[in-house]
Amino acid sequence: MLIVKRHHTNPYFNLAAEEYFLKTTDEDIFMLWRNEPAVIVGKHQNSLSEINLDYVKENNIRVVRRLTGGGAVFHDLGNLNFTFIQSNQDHTLNDFRKYTEPILHVLKELAIDARFEGRNDLTIEGKKFSGNAEMVWKNRVFHHGTLLFSALMTDLSQALKANETKFLDKAVKSVRSRVTNISEHLNKPLDVMQFSQLIEDHIVSMYPDARFYELTDVDHRLIRELVKTKYETWDWNFGSSPDYNFRKLVRTGSSGTLEFCMDVRNGVILKAHIYGDYFSYADPKEIDAALAGIPHQEEAIRRAISPFEIGSYFGKLTADEFVNGLF
Repeated sequence: MLIVKRHHTNPYFNLAAEEYFLKTTDEDIFMLWRNEPAVIVGKHQNSLSEINLDYVKENNIRVVRRLTGGGAVFHDLGNLNFTFIQSNQDHTLNDFRKYTEPILHVLKELAIDARFEGRNDLTIEGKKFSGNAEMVWKNRVFHHGTLLFSALMTDLSQALKANETKFLDKAVKSVRSRVTNISEHLNKPLDVMQFSQLIEDHIVSMYPDARFYELTDVDHRLIRELVKTKYETWDWNFGSSPDYNFRKLVRTGSSGTLEFCMDVRNGVILKAHIYGDYFSYADPKEIDAALAGIPHQEEAIRRAISPFEIGSYFGKLTADEFVNGLF
């Protein structure tokens, strides 16, 4: 078992590192790692429908799509993540108990009654502290999970507080659960790095062939290439969302009530129309045409409408109000 030491806290780098080790190594691997504030969305989810976009932007919380399915989760430095990558000729999947058992063992040693519940969750007193996801790539099983240790619960609840009524799609929706931090159940003080060390020590005791591995310069270079070409791109994190229909009702003091409607495919607006009781001096169809064929992305939309005086099309609506109506 190769225990890869991970010191980076950049979520783009950390998610890219998982894919890198999954697809470029043959050895069994275990990793512990942490992210700066980020929302990690499942492979099959519509990213925009999982997040509170305004809160995420205001608090510089990154949004990153992972390789595995399941629901969206919040990461910060009080959240510890673990990864197993193992060869398995039988392509066994959904063996969540196998990969979460070491975590439960460590918690038992700390006198915490943690349990495996449902499909892929770990709980304490009925509250979730760990979500897990898996996939198979060729003959490799890839399992990773979160461990809420001392996460900021306000950021967690606000970042994932999405308005699902705005989206009609076939994407997998996250199921919100009551959550708890492990640190709240300890009999004696322990910080997240000390907890990480306990887990690492236990993994070492489980595998007689365990040895440590530090990322090389080549590893860093190749992982950063994957970050640049995939994990920090809009195409991966938002554009690869399933097709969806967007609808948002906005009431303004100057323009009355407006209803923003869009059909989006592969992250690109196929068609858009703004309904409402507004008064216009110019034909709103010009704006509909300008939006067609561009990404459902704030920067792209601002560029598309920049030649137009939005107030002439939708009462006294400002460009900022218009853009906000589309998210």
